[in-house]
Amino acid sequence: MDQQAIPAPTTMRIARWEFIALCAALMALNSLAIDIMLPALQQIGASLGVENENHRQYVIPAYILGFGFAQLFFGPLSDRFGRRPPLLAGLVIYVLASGAAAVAPTFETLLLCRFVQGIGAASTRVIAVSIVRDTFEGRRMAEVMSLIFMVFMAIPVIAPSIGQLVILFASWHFIFVAMAIGAILISTWVTLRLPETLHPQYRRPLTSQAIIGGFTTVLSNRVALCYALASTFAFAAMFGFINSAQQIYVGLYGVGELFPVIFACVAGMIAVSNFANARLVGRIGMRRLSQGALIALLSISLLWLLLSLRGPIPLPLFIAIFASAMVPFAMLGSNFNALAMEPLGAVAGTASSVLGFLQTFGGGLLGTIIGQAYNGTVTPLAAGFCLVSAGAFVAVLIAENGKLFQPHNAPVEPGGGFGE
Repeated sequence: MDQQAIPAPTTMRIARWEFIALCAALMALNSLAIDIMLPALQQIGASLGVENENHRQYVIPAYILGFGFAQLFFGPLSDRFGRRPPLLAGLVIYVLASGAAAVAPTFETLLLCRFVQGIGAASTRVIAVSIVRDTFEGRRMAEVMSLIFMVFMAIPVIAPSIGQLVILFASWHFIFVAMAIGAILISTWVTLRLPETLHPQYRRPLTSQAIIGGFTTVLSNRVALCYALASTFAFAAMFGFINSAQQIYVGLYGVGELFPVIFACVAGMIAVSNFANARLVGRIGMRRLSQGALIALLSISLLWLLLSLRGPIPLPLFIAIFASAMVPFAMLGSNFNALAMEPLGAVAGTASSVLGFLQTFGGGLLGTIIGQAYNGTVTPLAAGFCLVSAGAFVAVLIAENGKLFQPHNAPVEPGGGFGE
């Protein structure tokens, strides 16, 4: 189904632009929960007695761990009960965990609250992708996902500034209050406007046999699994940067309160690139566009690493290189997601949960390793970008049987997927 007005099994209808905006808002809750924290890490560490500077980063992976694991549960639940009930339940968890984090007395308690907050946020990612797959197919799905990612990526542009603004006038606790308020507003929007996109005849029983069968379908599909792994590596690069961004910009380059501004400029490149991707994907195709972008990202990362090994990189050059890397990077996420989801429409909820788990948990774990390797230079980050870009390239080669830049793949095996 692919129409201007989105019909659904309920009596509600929603315009295409509002559908895209609502899906983007749901996914933006995740970006907000990560990026709004960055300016406050130093204040949180000082307030809760965290002496090791790298340990302050754990506020980010604690959230990502809960976010990654919980996706495995929300997918089957959404395939059984529909998209709306699990989504609303997850939003309630997100709001409650945000409120609890605002009054956390210790760093360990804060990390626990962040883990639970990630559990609630998992519903938004799984179900946003599922309802897009319920409603669109092929290149249209990739175009819609690109538009969603474009709006979604506007959050990293403004989130650090919101965090910086909060800690200028109040303590870091009020950052979590802001997140709770945002989630309440989006929950209201979902309740009033989001239709149920899963038709009753497509609901799957919530039994161990059905769940295992759905997981098997996803994990045995070469194209879906390999593109999910490629997306995992791409997300690892971003998580690695997010974990160490505050230390690089503030600690290494000493930009101080300009940190949110510089971060916003680089994040803005991702939003612009996602808009370009939405315009180009229908003409060039998901495979050609994403594979070319991956090769560009690998080349830029290698140049970055070589320059960093020669000596300190000046701030203007670092920003130029990193912004250049973000242009092809932005063309990977939405296209890789669409390519992974395309052959799995019959189990969209379960597929979204498995692929989301691989991307966020695997990407978060690798990103944490990259972030913890920070040593006062940008070399560990550059090396991390090189390694994960190479890993993504290998995964894409396996998915495509070694043949890149093909406009589509015909079915090559049972469960092997189909082309754009």
